[in-house]
Amino acid sequence: MSKSGAAPSEVKVLAKNRRARHEFNIEETFEAGLVLAGSEVKSIRAGKIAMVDAYGDIYKGEAWILGLDIGTYDFSHARNHEARRKRKLLLNRREIDRLTGQVQEKGLTLVPLSLYDKAGRIKVELALVTAKQTWDKRQDQKKKESDREIERAMSRRR
Repeated sequence: MSKSGAAPSEVKVLAKNRRARHEFNIEETFEAGLVLAGSEVKSIRAGKIAMVDAYGDIYKGEAWILGLDIGTYDFSHARNHEARRKRKLLLNRREIDRLTGQVQEKGLTLVPLSLYDKAGRIKVELALVTAKQTWDKRQDQKKKESDREIERAMSRRR
């Protein structure tokens, strides 16, 4: 147990990008750290975050997340952070090189799925994704509906 009374490996999800799972086929997921200012961390923990338009990019050998909207912290000083600035992702060189190849050669996109607090650090769950076609979305919807009907039928039999 840590000083705060919580288990050291406890993960608290701070924000989810629910739309990403609907819009994209997820090929692979991984975890990355974020370089943040103090006011950004406080805003994230207060729930002032929007991940809808966020995406990742590799630029000059470094990984970045763009379009992540972290609202300003009300109790910060006059030099508060910019809400939609680009933020650096903390990854190993091997991971960045591998991602560079996947994004450039295979045409995959980096999309954040969730932001969470892990042992006092803000982490982001990133995914390599491809866009779903409209018919893929319809198939997913039909599958969900059939699963619900099966579950209802099974609960009636009990």
